[in-house]
Amino acid sequence: MSERRARPNPKSLKKSGWRRALNPPPVPPAEQPAPRTDPPAAETDPASIVQAALYRDGVRVSAPATLAETFRELREQPSGMAWIGLARPTERELLSLAAEFDLHPLAVEDAMEAHQRPKLERYGETLFVVLRAARYLDASEEVDFGELHVFVGPDFVITVRHGAAPDLSAVRHRMEETPELLKLGPEAVLYAILDAVVDGYVPVVAGVQIDIDEIETEVFGGDPEVSRRIYELSREMVEFQRATRPLVGMLHALMAGFAKYGTDEELQRYLRDVADHVTHTSERVDSFRQALTDILTVNATLVTQQQNAEMRALAEAGFEQNEEIKKISSWAAILFAPTLVGTIYGMNFDHMPELHWVFGYPFAMLLMAAVCTSLYIIFKRRDWL
Repeated sequence: MSERRARPNPKSLKKSGWRRALNPPPVPPAEQPAPRTDPPAAETDPASIVQAALYRDGVRVSAPATLAETFRELREQPSGMAWIGLARPTERELLSLAAEFDLHPLAVEDAMEAHQRPKLERYGETLFVVLRAARYLDASEEVDFGELHVFVGPDFVITVRHGAAPDLSAVRHRMEETPELLKLGPEAVLYAILDAVVDGYVPVVAGVQIDIDEIETEVFGGDPEVSRRIYELSREMVEFQRATRPLVGMLHALMAGFAKYGTDEELQRYLRDVADHVTHTSERVDSFRQALTDILTVNATLVTQQQNAEMRALAEAGFEQNEEIKKISSWAAILFAPTLVGTIYGMNFDHMPELHWVFGYPFAMLLMAAVCTSLYIIFKRRDWL
């Protein structure tokens, strides 16, 4: 390992030597513990190694199957570059990489735990970059976020992917088709990865725009489920904003180091283009959040108006019902008066003075008519009839 660290590298002739912050002195063979039955850490979970390859002058020279083979072949290549892609690696694999490439313990810890915010850290001559990739799922109309950790050194690039996005195999294929760019070294690979992550935001932006248009239609169509959809999409936009906004500062920090680290002019143009794209995406995400906030306000207003209209309709229905009840009550009272008089005179008791009165029947009829007429006039004046 020490011999490979001592060999010259074209990308780091102007830079100082590596800082060994992690590797302890090697243990003498006589003091090593007895071999374990488990396979070596670099070969324990080959499924986590998406792809590992060695390049020289922008051309692939080998594709080792394990980390141990990658380490060995890289030591044998005096001017090669290793590009190792891992997906959800084990802790032992990351520790093996840390020991081989002098990765800083803090960066290794972040790569193990994942769930990090996008950031750019420099540890000696090693860059540690955390990116949040995104993809739009048409079936569920959701945004799926992935996390990517990238270690960039003078002669290696290590990618640790947590999640389905991004598709780095396409990045590797594109870089291998342009050896004149790949031969610029690990920085070119980093910028290609940045470009792939930012380009992956484009279909997400398009999908979210369609969702917002549909939500606007649902809002004015009175869909009762639209509030939940607005809330869920707003949460996704918060995550999207957390993924894109830090990238602007990260890319400007990289551009600020052009002169200090002697970045190739072609890569400078490449990075400026990526910075323009991520700035545009960040602005679109900000506008989406504002649009969703406005839509949510409009939806709340429409829901309030609808509730007011329903309450008004209920009040009008109650008023009409009260009017009908008053009419029924008025007629019941009017009809009750003659019924009362007729009931009294229909009892036919022997000692009722009106039974033998000549004018008893006309008087009773006149009394009933007078009472009914009086009640009708009273109720009419009070608008009960």
